[in-house]
Amino acid sequence: MNRNAYIFCFLLLTLVALGGCSSKPPVKESEKAGSARDKIQGKAQVLKELNATDAALNAGGPSVYLWEGVRRYRLFLRTAVQVVPGKEYIAEGVYAQKVIDEIGDPDQGKNGYPLQSSCERVVRMAWGGLGFYEAEEHGSALRAVVNRYPARPVFLVTQLTPVPSKEGGDASAEPKKVAEAGEKDVPEVSVAADKQSALLIEGPTVQPAPLWAPLGGTARCKVIIDKEGKISELQTGAQLCEAVPWSQFRYQPPVQGGRPVKVKTEVEVRFEPRK
Repeated sequence: MNRNAYIFCFLLLTLVALGGCSSKPPVKESEKAGSARDKIQGKAQVLKELNATDAALNAGGPSVYLWEGVRRYRLFLRTAVQVVPGKEYIAEGVYAQKVIDEIGDPDQGKNGYPLQSSCERVVRMAWGGLGFYEAEEHGSALRAVVNRYPARPVFLVTQLTPVPSKEGGDASAEPKKVAEAGEKDVPEVSVAADKQSALLIEGPTVQPAPLWAPLGGTARCKVIIDKEGKISELQTGAQLCEAVPWSQFRYQPPVQGGRPVKVKTEVEVRFEPRK
């Protein structure tokens, strides 16, 4: 073999090696994404599927949600599962938006959110063994869902387990019924945003803008504060409001005339632009 042949072989091997390296994500990123498994628990809500894209990603079944506090997770299942409305379930799988953000975007959302490649990767993480075209199809459906409502949590389910009812049946449910009845008797009052903000104990009213809204902005969110000073209900459909971690907010327990009350008010949250 002459000198030119040696040079040709060396260049060929170098190109092959570089191509192999570039087709794989960094080791740390791969391990981080591969180990991502989330678990949520809440009451099921079942709605008739109205969107063809959602139905294609959800094995053709109805829309299934799990309520975890004030957050409502949209569940997508690879195979159809019978879900009983109002029953409590534990869902294991991949919280799509969280993993998409962990994968990252070099353009910081400026060229659209989410990226198609990120969606396909999330789908493969949740549902292994997919063919190339099937992963691409599901990835496109996921991208459409997340792009439509980027702050509304999408959960790709790997396992859905009903929570066993506690022993005692009706007897164990009685205290809960009494508590719910008592909550209905608590009066609701309206309080101005500036007055209520003075009673805030803790809560992230300033936070970084999400990838899907890199310019940030200020959101005024209508909420209900329960008698314990926690946010019990979000009454604003604005996406930035849905992105706020309301479970981290605490207010002084509201009282009027010496009696506990619920408060209807607005909370201002500022999202700082991404750099």
